[in-house]
Amino acid sequence: MRSAQLAIALVLSLVAAGLASAATSDKQLALVAYSTPRDAYAKLIPAFQKTPAGQGVSFTQSYGASGDQARAVAAGLKADVVALSLAPDVDALVKAGLVDESWKRQTYKGMDTDSVVVFAVRDGNPKHIKRWDDLLKPGVQVITPNPFTSGGARWNVMAAYGSWLKLGKTKKQASDDLLKLFKNVSVQDKSARDALNTFLSGKGDVLLAYENEAIAAQLKKQSVQYVIPRQTILIENPIAVTKTSDDKDAANAFLRYLRTPGAQQIFADNGYRPVVKSVLEANRKKVPVRPGQFTIDQLGLGGWDKVQKDFFDPSNGLVAQVERKVGGVTG
Repeated sequence: MRSAQLAIALVLSLVAAGLASAATSDKQLALVAYSTPRDAYAKLIPAFQKTPAGQGVSFTQSYGASGDQARAVAAGLKADVVALSLAPDVDALVKAGLVDESWKRQTYKGMDTDSVVVFAVRDGNPKHIKRWDDLLKPGVQVITPNPFTSGGARWNVMAAYGSWLKLGKTKKQASDDLLKLFKNVSVQDKSARDALNTFLSGKGDVLLAYENEAIAAQLKKQSVQYVIPRQTILIENPIAVTKTSDDKDAANAFLRYLRTPGAQQIFADNGYRPVVKSVLEANRKKVPVRPGQFTIDQLGLGGWDKVQKDFFDPSNGLVAQVERKVGGVTG
């Protein structure tokens, strides 16, 4: 009798252990990201799953234009982790009550990667595009995404406007040049990835792009050359865990992993500029600092909070005014 009882107890303990194991392996995180880091996450997620914190964690993934992704999450798209193009898109989720306002006070100011705005050009750079003023020349066709859907496009706008300020132009002159630039824009796609595909299809003379997009295209043996202008903006890409996450521990473990040297090297291998200084310096030959490189906060325009209103308000912002003059879309 005692042997039978022990056998039953053993079976029950094994069943319980099996159920516990199944429970611990049944963690699923929803990653909602902007369009460009898909290839990087294709390597990062399996690498995370090999760590103790990542064992048993699976992912659903959604990629698209950063602004569209933020609006989708605000409208109910499930997200445990949001990896977006720029801070205002995460701040929009703070206002929606979906991300804690302290996200910027986390490690590396809430960022996990950096980049810069570059000019992707045709083989041999036949239009000799090296400076921002070269984009204003008659006959130069520019490709850039739409700033009212794409975070990358907003970085492009501020890179151009900020560079003209850094070169000594007045705000009025920089605004006038921005209008001239958009008069040369032939296609405005929804996202940075769509814009790259448009450029690869043969349209346009120059694509305003993330440096990492141009590098990724080269890694795929696609026909892309690029120029890093002397004056350009440092792109800072944010990531955050949502308040509605079903497993904040796993989500935060994923964020911590993304800022480890190993994960940062994977980002570097995919064209990004690491936020971990030691990894950045180890890859410096691939991602050089430009003499006129600046951040959004160094432009004296009030940072993203004020820039978002002054430039990208769909009713009265400077870029909305520009879009209306060239027949573009502001929503």
